[in-house]
Amino acid sequence: MLVLLVFLPGLAWTAEIEILDPQLQAADDGYALSADFRFELSPRLEEAVNRGVTLYFVAEFVLERERWYWLDQQIASTSRTYRLSYHALTRQYRLSTGGLHQSFDTLGEALRMLSRLRGWPVIDKNERGLMTADGYDAALRLRLDITQLPRPFQISALGSKEWNLSSDWKRWRVNLPLPEAK
Repeated sequence: MLVLLVFLPGLAWTAEIEILDPQLQAADDGYALSADFRFELSPRLEEAVNRGVTLYFVAEFVLERERWYWLDQQIASTSRTYRLSYHALTRQYRLSTGGLHQSFDTLGEALRMLSRLRGWPVIDKNERGLMTADGYDAALRLRLDITQLPRPFQISALGSKEWNLSSDWKRWRVNLPLPEAK
């Protein structure tokens, strides 16, 4: 009982982002991933964004094929970085990934968009050639990347649970059709 009381609070803080219903679907040039995330920013993170600190979130995806005779074969591995910021001049929140930007009037709207991952191409047609079976293990996670925060925030984030926002790896089994022979 004492062991549970010691380790249970630590386990509660390790996965503050919940991943819901991840799906890998066939797309024109490979496979695309869709998923939903459920999370809330801590008051400290909300305050940081409202004061102009950009928060970087990283979505990571891995697809592997299990092998009994050797280590698992990694078919695909990719990540996508989202930047969440507030612009005081326009009084809008901005969510960016790559060269795409979207502006929102409220932080809640920006977080709703961040929590919906749709049509992310994770396996392209070149990687489809590595696929030799139909059953694979997929894994997805979303985390706040504190290494991209300004230095003073990185130092305070190291020992603070308020700055630690991440999910555990969500793992699931997918059966993908084999690529057509050409």
